[in-house]
Amino acid sequence: MARPVIAIFDIGKTNKKFFLFDEELNEISEEYVKFPTIEDEDGEECDDLEKISSWAKEKVRELCDNPDYELKALNFSTYGASFVSIGVDGKPVTPIYNYLKAFPEDLHAEFYGAYPEEEINRITASPTLGMLNSGLQLYWIKKKRPEVFKRIKYALHLPQYISYLFTGEAVAEPTSIGCHTKMWDFPKKDYHQWVYEEGVAEKLPQIVPTTHYFTKKIGGKPVKVGVGIHDSSSALASYLLKIDEPFVLISTGTWSITLNPYPVGNLTFEELQNDCLNFLSIHGTTVKASRFFLGYELDHQVEKLNTLFHKMPKYYKDVPCDEGILQGIVFEDIPATFHPETMAATPLVEEVFSDNRWDPAQYESFEQAYHQVIWGLARMQVASLKLALGDSDIKKVYIDGGFVHNRLFIRMLEELLPGFELQFSDFPLGSAYGAALMLK
Repeated sequence: MARPVIAIFDIGKTNKKFFLFDEELNEISEEYVKFPTIEDEDGEECDDLEKISSWAKEKVRELCDNPDYELKALNFSTYGASFVSIGVDGKPVTPIYNYLKAFPEDLHAEFYGAYPEEEINRITASPTLGMLNSGLQLYWIKKKRPEVFKRIKYALHLPQYISYLFTGEAVAEPTSIGCHTKMWDFPKKDYHQWVYEEGVAEKLPQIVPTTHYFTKKIGGKPVKVGVGIHDSSSALASYLLKIDEPFVLISTGTWSITLNPYPVGNLTFEELQNDCLNFLSIHGTTVKASRFFLGYELDHQVEKLNTLFHKMPKYYKDVPCDEGILQGIVFEDIPATFHPETMAATPLVEEVFSDNRWDPAQYESFEQAYHQVIWGLARMQVASLKLALGDSDIKKVYIDGGFVHNRLFIRMLEELLPGFELQFSDFPLGSAYGAALMLK
């Protein structure tokens, strides 16, 4: 007899993942793949949307052809800040632009000339992030590629586009809309006025709850197909639906995102300048979040250390926590010399790292230099946590994602956060599990 299963796609910037769960949400299997990036029309790196789409369709086709399983439900968790614009034929009319693509200076001046920066940032709870403000991707297309903009029937955030591949239903949902898009007016609980004035609202489909699903025939049988969810919000959902007491979640990976579902007070412009913002939860409530480029910065620094000390790419994963090296960093309170290179130079980053310059060549070994890098990143993580906490007196902190495997990072956090109850979760299913929960 075929086993009923729930299938989840969890699509990150680096890894594209496919999970199977049983109806009690126990994991049955998982698959990780990576795809080479391609170039957009400007020659800049972006994800290969066609390959991702073909892979997703093929995985579902294989599942439906497997006599051991019966597909009951399907949902999607993906990275945010990315639109897929489709035409009347339902096919993409643009690449999926990289959210790190530079936003033109003339458009920056034009947009914030019409919509004063401090006010719109505060109302939309979105720092000034260029293309990471995904609403500005549509503004950019309208201004720089007007003929393409005219061809857009709907602009779908990536989770909703992957869902659209299986349902043909174009929708929007709160967690993607509230992900520093600069589109959502938090006090008004509607799209900001600029979205209407610039004609962007005409390209946006109806909003449905994150728990919404469509019943579609797939492989000849009815399947509940979810509308997708932003990955950080999905990871948070796994905790919100299980834990009653106030907590903060630090979700680590390429980005470290600290999520406080119990914020106190309103977001200030100063907090926005430090890359602190608001998300929308699965319930449509405000989540205070702070972020920094944790994994990206680590990869960048490790590459430098590998070159300098002639190490293999994954050498750092086997570096133990050396208490002797730590004595010279932590316990003697020597100022960190590490200075990040890929993080935005926010006032908080400058405060944490001061004017210290980073020269890994001053260290005798990879291990010493690596300890210094992790010490700097741990200090930044603590600053980011306290920013998200604000005036909240929460002491319970859950930490999940890839960095829970980094014992050195964890050891340093424990040293830096006395008085906090830290819970480390080896929970790589976080986003996938949250997406599965939406169907329950």
